[in-house]
Amino acid sequence: MNILFFLTPKVKLQYLEDDDTVRQAIEKIRVKGYTAIPIISKKDGSYVGTVSEGDFLWHLIDENTWNIYELEKEKVVDIIDKDRYRPVKVSAEIDDLLQLIMNQNFVPVVDDRDVFMGIITRRRVIDYFYNESRKCNTAS
Repeated sequence: MNILFFLTPKVKLQYLEDDDTVRQAIEKIRVKGYTAIPIISKKDGSYVGTVSEGDFLWHLIDENTWNIYELEKEKVVDIIDKDRYRPVKVSAEIDDLLQLIMNQNFVPVVDDRDVFMGIITRRRVIDYFYNESRKCNTAS
């Protein structure tokens, strides 16, 4: 099975760019109600990482920065854990995707040049397998 079946393309997503400030990122994630959002490179469109609510919280605590205007001086890429939301290559097998989706709410998808293509959500994968299971149960 091709993992592109599950893909939500970049044009349908909200994302941040690597030169966005922490304040811009907080405002966007709050308005949209997300718990995490991908960050892509403004220069070449490559996947940089994902920032989560926890990243913001720990940054504020660690830096003791509670002034929103101070957060305009910092870039969002400087506060992320780059290893947390690991991407999958577009050519990956379904097993590779399933290994990641068990531990992440979504999996970023990149092409062979690491250019961000979109995400695959855990909900979409579970929904697919749930419906397939129901089809099998009704056929028996």
